[in-house]
Amino acid sequence: MKPYVILIGSASGIGKSTIASEISNKLGIKYLLESDFIREVVRGVIGADYAPALHSSSYNAYSTLRDVSNYDTHEKLIEAGFEEHASFVIPAIENVIKRSVKDKESIVIEGVHLIPGLINVQQFMNDANVHFFILTVDKEEHQKRFIKRAIAIKRGGQQLDYFEENRIINDDLIKKANHLNIPVIDNSNLEKAVKKILGYINEVQQEVFLRHDINNINTEREIITKYGGRITDISYYISDFKEPLKRIVTNYDDDNSSSRFINNIESNMKDKSSLETLYKLSDNIHSHTICAPDEESLKNIISELDNHGFLYNENLIKSKLKENKGD
Repeated sequence: MKPYVILIGSASGIGKSTIASEISNKLGIKYLLESDFIREVVRGVIGADYAPALHSSSYNAYSTLRDVSNYDTHEKLIEAGFEEHASFVIPAIENVIKRSVKDKESIVIEGVHLIPGLINVQQFMNDANVHFFILTVDKEEHQKRFIKRAIAIKRGGQQLDYFEENRIINDDLIKKANHLNIPVIDNSNLEKAVKKILGYINEVQQEVFLRHDINNINTEREIITKYGGRITDISYYISDFKEPLKRIVTNYDDDNSSSRFINNIESNMKDKSSLETLYKLSDNIHSHTICAPDEESLKNIISELDNHGFLYNENLIKSKLKENKGD
């Protein structure tokens, strides 16, 4: 059995240590590591004269950058300093993962240094069950936790002055995660966040073929999310096309993102018209890869979609595609 490699990143004060501990306990994983500890080892090897960003904190490493004129905004400067700081730690993190995978031992690593796109998780995919998550909370809750954490670790004086920088790091991590389709987990509620992460780790999936018009998009979504499910893609089957028109779907189970999408369909006539045209060209036929936290939930999703008359015979689609390829 492949070992688990579970990476949990976020800006300071979001609550990743608590989440990581819960996940480790739930899955019975004995190795739980903070990237801050790895950073301290790296600091012992690489001196401050050579890597001043490494010897700063993630949120103020920007102050060590030499040519600030290279950055158009203060936000870009902070992001650059953050990445410079993390870039010294990430190779060591990857070596820890390599050792864990080699020994077939599962591991949970949490820390601010886990930046989507900078840490190369693809190299471990064949030999481990790799799961990467970024945590977030809204700004008000983040500030409350940030203050509480600063007081708890007795470094409140300096750290409290850098909340805005940490918030910029939070937004940067979310942006990078969304770009790479890495799950962003709202950690406003510990129990719900843990349940959602475990759902991703244990989930099952199946391609499901559907037929309905755009007026039923929200009904379809409500059925799928009702059982903790999500979709990762949508494929439209257009006559005379040899391959379906496919696009990736992100943050499907995020209520805010989904609400914005549904509202945009209703309020933006241009976008609605374009989507209507796409549905018309495909005769309202499409498919999704539906993911669910377990087999029973997936079965319930498919059953309810069937009860609403949304399911479509996939053999008809495959037969049509075969005909198109033969033309």
